[in-house]
Amino acid sequence: MTTTIEERRPRALPGELLIEADSVTKTFSTPEGELPVLDGVSLQVHAGEVVALLGKSGSGKSTLLRAIAGLLTPTAGTISHRGQRLVGPNPGTAMVFQSFALLPWLTVRQNVELGLEAKGVDRARRRDRAERAIDLIGLDGFEDAYPKELSGGMRQRVGFARALVVEPEVLLMDEPFSALDVLTAENLRGELMELWGSDEFPIESIVLVTHNIEEAVLLADRVVILGSNPGRIKLELPIGLARPRDRHDPSFEQLVNRIYEVMTGRLPADVVAPMAATPASVPLPHATVDGLSGLAELLAGRGRQPIADTAEQLTFEVDDLLPVVDALELLGFASVEHGSVELTEPGRTFAGADIQASKQMFARAVLQHAPLVRAIANDVAREADGTLKARVFRDVLRRSFSDGETQVQLDVASDWGRYAEQFSYDADHDEFLTDPDRDRVLLEGDG
Repeated sequence: MTTTIEERRPRALPGELLIEADSVTKTFSTPEGELPVLDGVSLQVHAGEVVALLGKSGSGKSTLLRAIAGLLTPTAGTISHRGQRLVGPNPGTAMVFQSFALLPWLTVRQNVELGLEAKGVDRARRRDRAERAIDLIGLDGFEDAYPKELSGGMRQRVGFARALVVEPEVLLMDEPFSALDVLTAENLRGELMELWGSDEFPIESIVLVTHNIEEAVLLADRVVILGSNPGRIKLELPIGLARPRDRHDPSFEQLVNRIYEVMTGRLPADVVAPMAATPASVPLPHATVDGLSGLAELLAGRGRQPIADTAEQLTFEVDDLLPVVDALELLGFASVEHGSVELTEPGRTFAGADIQASKQMFARAVLQHAPLVRAIANDVAREADGTLKARVFRDVLRRSFSDGETQVQLDVASDWGRYAEQFSYDADHDEFLTDPDRDRVLLEGDG
């Protein structure tokens, strides 16, 4: 393919500084007080590199990406583009979102043209540049299709084309493959890297937010690992592997294991006083009660073992297992060090207890260590009629999380709180109700 996007600006020099975040702190106001999401984060992005931002929920990686895009203003610190401090949207960036963010009433071509229309580009030039971007990203033939006619992979291609058509220097991607099936995501990653290595690609640098460790090592030249609550940089790790990369290469596996060690280690700043924490300050891992109970039973009677080995035994992707491990650690049922996991004494008791005894242990653990579950249980119990609309908590969480993550947090909290018999949930009315057995469960636990 020889298509290029017209009027391309001169290429930046390799290694030229494009974006700089200097001591960026971001705090959100909540009814419970100030919630710090980022704390003193400094990061540079240079021409010719792919940077992956990696961290658990609550690490502020998406918040940092939006600050780089100029969509959020830091509470303290600065974001600069080519040495100029941002005071609004970053003119050197374009964003690709996880949720595709397409307008369903517009065709592919019209969706791609949106950014150009906002810049005041005339209709003829908009159409020409949009079709060139559509061709570049492999969507030719679908110009007049509507989003509902497209697969998830095709819709994400539209998102890429819409970002590329405005010729940004830095392409920002917020978990762009996580909403896709495994094969589609793998195909798009490969095509993105093919474009990145070609002269046709009008992008100087890529900043990628991901929760997938293998994806970060597969795509990035440099991985930036953030700790949680609040987000601080734990480690910047250069990858240094030639492309294309082989997941089974020992050097690749060594880097993946190194990142797991860093991500599962704890810094003092990661530890939040449980009873003082706010509902949004300790994000709940994406794990069900059945999942964490099943893993506890599997680990019972075993010593410390690598998380990667446990994932292999279960034929899980390690990224799918990590939230379950995080849940056991959050509740005090497991100890994680240097990429390995072992049940604590309470964890072994939990794994071996009968249903009622394990439920009592679980109830006490979530009330102590999961502020969102505790807040729902306490707030609902204080209501005269024992009911409280879920939107109350949804509004609080949206100040710190995306709409999608807000709903996931509520879903996890509902799963945990209902199993612990602290409250129930009425889906028809979207409200939480206090559980009449709430106090009994805790009192029996004392016995």
